[in-house]
Amino acid sequence: MGFDDEEERFRERSLLEIASGSVLRIALLFGSVAVAIALFTAQVLDHRLGRDMARSTVVPGIDYTATGSIGYDGTYTVRRSVLQSSPDAVCIIRDNGGRSGDCPPAGR
Repeated sequence: MGFDDEEERFRERSLLEIASGSVLRIALLFGSVAVAIALFTAQVLDHRLGRDMARSTVVPGIDYTATGSIGYDGTYTVRRSVLQSSPDAVCIIRDNGGRSGDCPPAGR
């Protein structure tokens, strides 16, 4: 297979075949560049936003999250139902049968 055969094969390809290969290469090139820019931009924005968030706290290094506990040593069940009077209503049933909150009568 010589140079003349390759040149002849190239001449036989239609303009559409040549253009479709070029379009594919250009799309892959721009797609790769877009992915690289997105990765770089995400990293820079993450660094800047993290630094700005750290500066905006009242006292850096202190977490103001508060936790608490209830003063009951037994077990209990917390029930919520679509049948209760309000969507935020909660019924607490203790292990001794006591109920508090928005609970239906015990027979229901």
